[in-house]
Amino acid sequence: MPTIAVNKYDLFEELGERFTPESFQALCFDFGIELDEDTEFDDPSRPKDEPPQLKIEIGANRYDMLCFEGISQHLNIFRGTEEPPNYRLLKVPEDKMQSITVSKETARVRPYVAGAILRNIKFTQASYDSFMALQDKLHQNLARQRTLVSIGTHDLDTIQGPFTYEALPPKDINFIPLNQTQKMNGEELMSFYESDRHLNRYLHIIRDAPVYPVIYDANKVVCSLPPIINGEHSKITTDTTNVFIEITATDQTKLDIVCNIMVAMFSRHCAEKFTVEPVKIISEHNGLTRITPSLAQRTMDVEVDYLNQCLGLSESPETFCKLLKRMAFTAQPSKDKNIIQVTIPPTRADVLHPCDVMEDAGVAYGFNSLPRSSPNKSATIGQPLMINKLTDIVRHECAMAGWIEVMPLTLCSHDENFAWLNRTDDGKTAVKLENPKTAEYQVVRTSLLPGLLKTLRGNLSARLPLMITEASDIVLKDDSLERRAKNVRHWAAAYYGKTSGFEVVHGLLDRVLSMLRTAFITHEEGLEGKSVDYDIKENPTRASGYFIEEIDEPTFFGGRAAAIYLRLDGKTQRIGELGVLHPTVLDKFDLKYPVSTLEINLEVLL
Repeated sequence: MPTIAVNKYDLFEELGERFTPESFQALCFDFGIELDEDTEFDDPSRPKDEPPQLKIEIGANRYDMLCFEGISQHLNIFRGTEEPPNYRLLKVPEDKMQSITVSKETARVRPYVAGAILRNIKFTQASYDSFMALQDKLHQNLARQRTLVSIGTHDLDTIQGPFTYEALPPKDINFIPLNQTQKMNGEELMSFYESDRHLNRYLHIIRDAPVYPVIYDANKVVCSLPPIINGEHSKITTDTTNVFIEITATDQTKLDIVCNIMVAMFSRHCAEKFTVEPVKIISEHNGLTRITPSLAQRTMDVEVDYLNQCLGLSESPETFCKLLKRMAFTAQPSKDKNIIQVTIPPTRADVLHPCDVMEDAGVAYGFNSLPRSSPNKSATIGQPLMINKLTDIVRHECAMAGWIEVMPLTLCSHDENFAWLNRTDDGKTAVKLENPKTAEYQVVRTSLLPGLLKTLRGNLSARLPLMITEASDIVLKDDSLERRAKNVRHWAAAYYGKTSGFEVVHGLLDRVLSMLRTAFITHEEGLEGKSVDYDIKENPTRASGYFIEEIDEPTFFGGRAAAIYLRLDGKTQRIGELGVLHPTVLDKFDLKYPVSTLEINLEVLL
């Protein structure tokens, strides 16, 4: 979770109280945040002339508290010394509103943009530093290292609207980057910042793109090259009074969240508190326009019975409305006595369900103050799923026979799952990852064999023979299910030695199925039961059990492979196969000695 460092005595002044270490620790605990360190007492190496800091750990969902302003504001509201803010947009005629026109070319690299203006803002050095720090925190967390969202802030008095958001070849973009004196084009900028410890981590986002995103003002002055750097021309300082904020993104939802948080937190420094001047976005993609930021509040109906039941209380709607006010919500009872209408501020994008409201109501009430009760007196006894119980039996028997259990990864490459085993992908079996980060993890395995063979490849220096086994899930497509896929429990084993070890693998199969009370029957007895219409109740003399039948499949060496069939309840079905792997399979996995394997579906044995 992010940790925010704030000036200790500036925060106490904002809260209107000088706290002792114990009392401030208690306040943080009650609000659901944590004081990690008070450098005045916990850091003996702190220089005496450096103001003491409080390092506060914030919940990962509270992006509205990633700055001094957010922490002080919410603690004041929680303590009842400040009213929840009413964020609003200034009423500006649309024809006089600043605008950003979005070029069609931006769809190739970074399609979304939003804008806002903070008018008549008064920065101190502390609030200016906090403004910059919030941008950095949002970039690192919600914006995922600027890949999803990047923020640019500019002194509006140094540039002139209307603005344009374009995408151009790198050589066509020329400007002086922030804190530099020399003009560069896009390609030169990439080379220049390659050695910069702060910015080089972002270069990869657009470096290989055919066009780079760029924001111009009306005089073709470059404001920024998102998501890398702003221009020196529009640099903001503590003397800046009008701030133009432009935010570009690859994700529309994250864009709106970041825009709302940035303007909401620092609109408190405007001459007219909590007001924001909107910016019109004109899109050439579809000819539509929209106004940003929205600062729209959402209303959610929450059942009082639900709140009371979850928290163990019996409070009235009015009481919950007062509690939620401490958490910066606006709530009021409805005509239905069991419903309260909760208005969610634009900075709380993390509130998605009544359970989120319930959690904040519990914080306001005080978790330590919630009534304690004994759990239900009725006793329950947990039981394993039958498939897990069966799997544990198989694992135990393998271990008793001297086999080593392994746990390979569930994901593998497409070739490992199909081509390297001399199998064909029919397109109806494997679940494929839409956007795999590496070729090694392209599909969810449909067989346990790739994992076993990769394990053998990774242990070539071990003493032979190697006898390894795994009992775990594979995943298969199944359009009859809502999730379009299903897990199937398989068991597999592999013997790697200077001889094939086919008889060893066969012996393991016999041992495990024998312990599962599944008898071996002759080939002829098994074939008699292949008809799906055959009913063992009408023909009790027919045998039940398993048998093997020779197969010729490219995965295995010719004449050294067999399918495993199970005959049960008058029906016979193939449950797996065993055999000596084909030399081409061994070659793909870099194995120089023979390998014998078996693999069966355990679920049919239940």
